[in-house]
Amino acid sequence: MLFRCALLTLGLIFAVSAAKAQETPKVVNEIVINGTMRIEPETVLTYLMIRQGDEATPDRLDRSLKSLFSTGLFADVKLSENNGVLTVDLVENPIVNQIAFEGNKKIKTDQLKGELSLHPRMVFTRSKVRADTQRIVELYRRMGRYSAIVEPKIIERPQNRLDVVFEINEGDPTYIRKIDFIGNDSFDSDVLEETLLSKEARWYRWFTSTDTYDPDRFAYDRELLRRFYFNHGFIDFEVVSSSAELSQNRKDFYLTLMLSEGKKYKVGKIDIVSSLKGFDAETVRSVPTFASGKTFNQSKIDDSVLALTNAVGAQGFPFVEVEYKLDKHDDATVDVVFDVKEGQHLFVDRIDIRGNTRTQDRVIRREFRFSEGDAYSPAKIRRTRQRIENLNYFEKVDVSLDPSEDAPDKAVLRADVTEKSTGALKLGIGWSSYDGPLAEVSVQERNFLGTGRVIGASASVAEQKTLFDISFVEPWFLDRELSWGVDLFYLTRNYKDTSSYNSEMAGFSNSFGWKYTEELSHTVKYTLRNDRIFDISAGASRYVREQEGTTTTSMVSQSLFWDYLDNRYNPTDGWYLSISNDLAGFGGDNRYLRSDYSLGTYYPLSDKWVLGLSTSGGYIFGFGQDVRLNNRYFLGGGNLRGFETGGVAARSKDGNDSLGGNWQLTAGAQVMFPLGLPSEFGMKGKIFTDWGIIGKPSGFNSSEMWYSSKLRGSIGIGFVWSSPLGPINIDYAIPIRKERFDKTEYFRLNFGTGF
Repeated sequence: MLFRCALLTLGLIFAVSAAKAQETPKVVNEIVINGTMRIEPETVLTYLMIRQGDEATPDRLDRSLKSLFSTGLFADVKLSENNGVLTVDLVENPIVNQIAFEGNKKIKTDQLKGELSLHPRMVFTRSKVRADTQRIVELYRRMGRYSAIVEPKIIERPQNRLDVVFEINEGDPTYIRKIDFIGNDSFDSDVLEETLLSKEARWYRWFTSTDTYDPDRFAYDRELLRRFYFNHGFIDFEVVSSSAELSQNRKDFYLTLMLSEGKKYKVGKIDIVSSLKGFDAETVRSVPTFASGKTFNQSKIDDSVLALTNAVGAQGFPFVEVEYKLDKHDDATVDVVFDVKEGQHLFVDRIDIRGNTRTQDRVIRREFRFSEGDAYSPAKIRRTRQRIENLNYFEKVDVSLDPSEDAPDKAVLRADVTEKSTGALKLGIGWSSYDGPLAEVSVQERNFLGTGRVIGASASVAEQKTLFDISFVEPWFLDRELSWGVDLFYLTRNYKDTSSYNSEMAGFSNSFGWKYTEELSHTVKYTLRNDRIFDISAGASRYVREQEGTTTTSMVSQSLFWDYLDNRYNPTDGWYLSISNDLAGFGGDNRYLRSDYSLGTYYPLSDKWVLGLSTSGGYIFGFGQDVRLNNRYFLGGGNLRGFETGGVAARSKDGNDSLGGNWQLTAGAQVMFPLGLPSEFGMKGKIFTDWGIIGKPSGFNSSEMWYSSKLRGSIGIGFVWSSPLGPINIDYAIPIRKERFDKTEYFRLNFGTGF
């Protein structure tokens, strides 16, 4: 019995020893790699957590397995150890041979490729395909196609390669069928919808995509509503909730916005306080752009913050920050207190520009109001962004300030831009009351080879006019903010209906322009041209026949322009003033001095009603000679509606020809107003009145000419349509003060199309 127990104990000891020996990790004497085709075995070894001479512990094997999988190079990995040999069995992921798209019509193939993470010659993984499929679906959803379906297909090729084909069913657009507002007591739903980028589906919105649902656009609409209400005095306004519901057939969206308007506030007291050492707040008391008693307007508050920042900075305080505080009262008034205080002491360490693949860095950098080492100014950052946007080279411009890693008082100024097309080819046909039927073609590149230079060529042929023009502009001549331009032109006009002759003009001009301030610019130009008056009618007056022939004009001109408009092309507020002079006589046949001015101002009467007032005048006199017919002033047409072009001027009694005058003065008033149509129509109505007076021509002879120094005037109505095919202007004017020899024109139409 004792002997048996001893044997059993000895057996257990041997079994435990054997088990322990088996659990003890073995040393790896050799590593064998199987299954590699494109990847070198040495590359695989770099990802292993085990080397020859290491023990093959479970932890090392597990970390090696995870390391190889994490590379994304392999579809399968197996590790096994036997008698000191570590075997690595691999299955490589295939390589993408090519990527193709089928069924995409609304989104171009190049645009889709740019959004994918997969590219040819990259390692294929199914996770990347899934992510790219979802990205394509998202692109279609952003353009309002929520029923779009994308199916990836894999086609295997030799040598472990494959093609990826995305089969796309774009589906129908998902339109916004209805936009509902809840809680809007002060404004109609139609007025609020006008403020949104998202629009309800209508037949006339076929040329836009605003009536398809875009979640990002709808999110931005909340901010647009907030701005609208804040600009109308509702500073307690908030969007309580917003929802977008998709119909069961997935064809329509129903948007709902729940609003809380609150009170409408007027401005109470306006105060400016300062904790800035050495600064007197009284010196900028008149800077804010709004007054007490007026409806609160957030835009004017923001404008005042910028104006105060600039005004304080101009007094020698580079580090300044202006904040405002609103103090609301129960009587629906709000006091506005501007706090001028010392800003953070930051200097611009360097300027980084990103995203410009075509436009040269220097073209963007020269628009900065900063240089490396300058003090930081929020106002200058805003102005820099505006100047870069005004180049019109970029779809998106973002200027930001990032802390520098080198020093706490320094920052990096970054400009991120997204480029857009800057070339234009225009073909057009049209008709106008002045020129008759017309056809035109023009080519322009506003950013030639990314240098910012502008080149253009145009040709226009009409019943009454022919024009050919080639131009070049260098906006930064000699790397200074000095523009240089050259213009070659040829122009013929038919004046048979007004003055019994045709004219021809050919020549070139060379100009330089610069800015004294952001609002004041100056241009100096030299022009050399030949003028010819020919094809005179048999019944023309002797005053016209005497002008027949060719003359040469050598002329120096200058022009000052003050621009305080909120928008030069569609102004609603502000004013402009232009003063120019032409001095001819530097060689050539003509010697005269011509001076002109034009002044205009705009006042917003309400949200969409704008009053425009304008006046212009000019005077020309010759040096030792009469002013020739083609250099004189003529009233009518565009500058005095209700009268023909040249319809108001001295007129010959024998040939009834318009002979112009040596000076002129005009004034007008116009109110632009909405027609109650959706904004997409681009239609506005107008009520206007034009008035003018013209002086006698040189060499006036009362026995042979009709002339009156009396004031002429007209009143009229019309509308402007910014149509997708070009601008259309229609005016109907009735002369209310005229002379019997004036030529009137009640209806005037200008129409042009581009395609």
